[in-house]
Amino acid sequence: MKYSREVKTAVLAIVAIVILLFGYSFLKGENLLAQNRIFYAEYDDVEGLSPSSEVTINGLKVGQVSSIEFKDNSGRLVVSFTVKNDFKFSKNSKVNIYGGSIIGGKSLAIVPNYDQKSEWAQSGDTLEGDKEEGIMELVNDKLTPLQNKLENTITSADSMLTAITEILDDSTSNNIRGTFRNLDATVSSFRVTADELQGIVKGNSSKIDRTFTNLDEMSTNFNKFSDTLSTMNIGKITSDLEKVIADFEGISNKLNSKEGTAGKLINDDAVYNNLDQATKQLEQLLQDIKLNPKRYVHFSVFGKKAGEYEEPEDSLK
Repeated sequence: MKYSREVKTAVLAIVAIVILLFGYSFLKGENLLAQNRIFYAEYDDVEGLSPSSEVTINGLKVGQVSSIEFKDNSGRLVVSFTVKNDFKFSKNSKVNIYGGSIIGGKSLAIVPNYDQKSEWAQSGDTLEGDKEEGIMELVNDKLTPLQNKLENTITSADSMLTAITEILDDSTSNNIRGTFRNLDATVSSFRVTADELQGIVKGNSSKIDRTFTNLDEMSTNFNKFSDTLSTMNIGKITSDLEKVIADFEGISNKLNSKEGTAGKLINDDAVYNNLDQATKQLEQLLQDIKLNPKRYVHFSVFGKKAGEYEEPEDSLK
């Protein structure tokens, strides 16, 4: 039985296509003859996950994303993916969307749950979907505060430059120039004053030297006086002073307590009154002697008898 040339060509083309498909799958690490398990996961947002993205378990590629479709009108997305590995995990395992960088896209990572009480996940099961922050999200989280601070800094710098521009008008510039001219004049005056002070110091250098010499001698004398004080028995002097103060305190107490002649003299009103009366009587006596000396002193050459005493009109009573 002979086949036509067209049939031979068609068979050859089909064989070539099959070989090409097997070779392409082999290069991708897939085996078309192997029976893969299919799982599903639901997400509100897949964040750039695309079909053919890899699926990993503990970092090992075990499959790829087959398709991404809308579940219903709610907008939720259903991701179907294949797992060619026979590794077992429970239905409570999670499927996280992770990764994402400037070059690469998102991927799926199965976080296996090894709970023996749960059922093992079977092909066709829907697993819980979750998301992890990728590199870009982490970078955005770190750069957002920095961006806000940078924007605030730029705004503050712009406001400051605007204020400086408004301040530095023609009149202000002239005032600043005048201020610098006055400052230059002031510096010149200080320079002249410094030169004069230098001349005064040079002219009186000998007096200044003598002053410092006297100060040095005074310091030496103070040191000697300090040494003298250090050699004195301060304790004995303090004790003697305390005794003197105690004696004075005893005398004061005695004077205040009406004990002794001095205490009675100071505190007893009767003693004071008697002294006051005696003083007055003595004053009267002296006044009477002065006005009537004949009463107390009688002198007669011929023995004449003294007359009777007559009280003077201004005599003290």
